[in-house]
Amino acid sequence: MENTHQQKTQSSVIASAYGLTKSFAGNKALDNIDFEVKAGQVFAVLGANGAGKTTLINILLGRINADLGEVRVFGSRAGSLQAKRQAGAMLQVANLPETLKIKEHIQLFQSYYPHPMDYQQVIEYAGLQKMQNHYSKKLSGGEKQRLLFALSICGNPKLLFLDEPSVGMDVEARQGLWQAIRDLRAAGTGIVLTTHYLEEADNLADEIALIKQGKIIRRGSSGQIKASISHTSIRFISNEKPEVFEPLPRVVSVHPSGKFIQLHTEDANQTLLALLSVYPNLQDLTVSKAGLEEAFLQLNSSGEKI
Repeated sequence: MENTHQQKTQSSVIASAYGLTKSFAGNKALDNIDFEVKAGQVFAVLGANGAGKTTLINILLGRINADLGEVRVFGSRAGSLQAKRQAGAMLQVANLPETLKIKEHIQLFQSYYPHPMDYQQVIEYAGLQKMQNHYSKKLSGGEKQRLLFALSICGNPKLLFLDEPSVGMDVEARQGLWQAIRDLRAAGTGIVLTTHYLEEADNLADEIALIKQGKIIRRGSSGQIKASISHTSIRFISNEKPEVFEPLPRVVSVHPSGKFIQLHTEDANQTLLALLSVYPNLQDLTVSKAGLEEAFLQLNSSGEKI
């Protein structure tokens, strides 16, 4: 029974990298990276600009070669015909012929694959039902993103790479994209997602890897990463200057946030007791555990590694 379970676990891995290293002009873009992407999983890669996220996707797509390490996609080398037939990609830099309509773009991309996704399904996932006859040259930035997403799924991919997919989208379009990603994941597609919207990773990712200067400094679920940050946030409105709250017990940092002041504390009870004894008339006071954004900022600034 144990062997059967191990075989199932192994067979669910559709992309992997072990010891992945890549340098440009002597500077390491990726440094000894290990990870696996499974079917039906959203694997999010977070990091500041220049951290190595796009390099990682380009290696998995076979667009560039690693210097060291083993990279496999569907059991084959990255960029192989077998891998290309089962993968889709939405990259940050993409140019489209401006003389084609949305419908024509999608039908053209469908023709590249032996078993494409149904046309109606593609436009529903991308939220393009009312725009099928629009020319791509007339699309806004967010609308172009939706078209690029549509093209990335035309081949009915088992592995989908999404590099900053919701840039330029309005709230409604972004919510539609998120639902499409959830539906694809439920259908068994493995998804590698890079994003600057931490809310996006928090909502979608089964596993998150935080990359800093080419190294994975933390990996786990959103809940695990947030739990690794010990501080709690206390937010309120006050006429006092933010710095007057710095001496309060167990306060780690103080930040103005619009009309609010936000304290990060290692012990919410001690800080609150002291805060309210000195400033009993604070308005709109809330207490919350650290979110993914706070975890990202703290880990990225500290460079902590596990």
